[in-house]
Amino acid sequence: MTKEIALKIMEFISLGSGYTAVALAAIGSSIGTGYAGAAAIGAWKKCYQQGKPAPFLLMALVGAPLSQTIYAMIMMIIIKGKIMNHPEHMPIYIAIGLIGGLAQMTSAIFQGRAAAGGCVSYAETGQGFANSLMVLGVIETCAIFALIFSFMAMPA
Repeated sequence: MTKEIALKIMEFISLGSGYTAVALAAIGSSIGTGYAGAAAIGAWKKCYQQGKPAPFLLMALVGAPLSQTIYAMIMMIIIKGKIMNHPEHMPIYIAIGLIGGLAQMTSAIFQGRAAAGGCVSYAETGQGFANSLMVLGVIETCAIFALIFSFMAMPA
């Protein structure tokens, strides 16, 4: 195998690592929104049974885990641009795509779990919505840190 072919293979693998970040984050977002969505549906059912209006605000909690996929997309775009300019650092970009994607996925899953609790709590009491958003914000901060730290880990 020539050096040029080996370099091209590494380039394709590295580009794939950027998409790996998106794929992992999307899996996490799907799981997280699934947890929160199921809780919201159950909470709405309970409201209907009790003759209370079903709070539409729960949709804000359900959608919270989607942002991690956007962060991973940004990561993918940056990785793709960096690979083209610095192909000698491909192994680093592969690691950043994989580890960054796992960080986004984990954040999305746990944000969905927290959002599920917020859905049940707000639907039952009509209180604490802002508190739930604050908790989701703390979890969101982990995803933002992972994005920023992935940029910092990339070679200049």
